[in-house]
Order: sequence, then structure tokens, then C-alpha cells
Amino acid sequence: MIPKIIHYCWFGGNEIPEHDKKCIESWKKNCPDYKIIRWDESNYDYKKNSYMREAYEAKKWGFVPDYARLDIVYEHGGIYLDTDVELVKNIDELLENKAYMGFEVGGVVVNQGLGYGAEKNFPLIKEMMEEIYGDRKFKLGEGNYDTTPSPTLNVEFLLKHGLKLNNQFQVIEDMVIYPSDWFCPIDTNSAVFNPTENTHSIHHFHASWLTPEEKKARLITQNLVRKFGKEKGERIGGVICKPYRIKMHLRTKGIRGTFTFAMHKIMGNGKKNAGK
Repeated sequence: MIPKIIHYCWFGGNEIPEHDKKCIESWKKNCPDYKIIRWDESNYDYKKNSYMREAYEAKKWGFVPDYARLDIVYEHGGIYLDTDVELVKNIDELLENKAYMGFEVGGVVVNQGLGYGAEKNFPLIKEMMEEIYGDRKFKLGEGNYDTTPSPTLNVEFLLKHGLKLNNQFQVIEDMVIYPSDWFCPIDTNSAVFNPTENTHSIHHFHASWLTPEEKKARLITQNLVRKFGKEKGERIGGVICKPYRIKMHLRTKGIRGTFTFAMHKIMGNGKKNAGK
């Protein structure tokens, strides 16, 4: 049985935004008898894994918890929540699982940030840590970083263990995978909200670590997807948001790093076209 502990991470020393504080209050309201533990530099060793340490040194706060939340739940047991997850009901029934995770809308990725839980020393969590992050590096050189989203890495791992991308309830080696309406009733592409009677929590995708340019680009794309649909909206958004992305790359990678990144993209597209 999963213990009544809610874990969350907050690295970097910045103040937690008000909207995230409200989400944390919802945990206390709906789960008043749970122990809530904040993990940060004062009580967690972010240097224990190379990927996590390099993400921290690069001040990419959104990537630091990718390893930490696996490690923390493995060592202590309990439930991990991103700070922008709002609980809308009590989650005691989830404690009956040995472990659980959930799909995002669309059922193509499994996201631990939505909220996931496990008993202490759950074997599959240990295996995820070792296989995904054991030898992984965040710094790739030339000012580039491995910013592969953790849900993508989760799915690559879980597919090897029998995961089916059908957005349906399933069990993989004693880990329950819930449909998206349980923990993710918001579509990340369009921001459309579709809760059901199964909904226990709402991941608001505040992405507090994003730069103003990234947030602007994200909002523009969401509005376009709502208006024109996913494929057309994302295509138009890619064109409109290009200046924001260039500005972001210049600030984080510098001129040389941005040039190298652009050349890699061009060469990659050239290889794809050559293979057609």
C-alpha cells in the first residue's frame, strides 16, 4: 500500500508562484491527513545523478525533478505531484495500488508530473531510474542540452514493458496506468478542459520555469490549435512563434550555440528529405 505522503520539488530558490501555492492548498484541503514534504537544495542531493546535476547547473529547473521524483518516491514511497497540480477530491483510493501513473490527453504519453505514486522500493521505479537516467547527460556540448520531455522517455521505457498507447486502464508489472481523465482533463495543445466523474486532479501546466518568450509562444499556439485544429494550428504557430524561439536560443545558447543548433536542424531536415 502506498503511504500517505505527498512529495513535491522546488529547486532554484525562487518564490513559488501564487497559482502554485493555491494548488498546494488544495492538497491540504482534500488530503488533510497526508504528510506533505517539500524537496529542495536544503534536503536533497541534486548532485547524486549527472543528468540532474547538469540540469541544475544550467538552471533548467523544470528538468531537475525528472530524476529526483523517481528517486524520492523509490526511497520513501508516497505520491509525487508537480506544484501546478490541483486536487479536486480525496485520493485515498489510489493508495491501494502498488504503483500508478497516468496518461496525458490523447493517450500517447505517460507523465509523472500529473501525479504518480508507488510503494517504497517499488522495482519498476528503480529500473526506470537506472535505464533512463543512469548514463544520460543533460549537457550535450556547444551550448546544447538534452531537453527531451520526461513523458517521452517514460513512454519509451514503458512500451518495452507492455504499455499500450490506447488511453485505457491497464496494469504493467503491478503498476496501474490510468486514462487521462483521472489526472489530466486539460489538453496541453489547446488548453480545452474536459473533466469527468473520474477526475481526481487537474494538471494546469503552468510551467513556471518557462521564459516569458516560451510562455508567449505556448499561449499563441494553444489559441491557434483551438481555432484551427491541432495540425494546422501547430503549423501556423511554428511560423508565428519562430522569433520567440530564436530569442530564447540566443539567450540560453549564445550566438555560436544558436548557429550550431540551427545547422543541426537544417542538416537533419536535409537527411530526411534525401531519404524520401
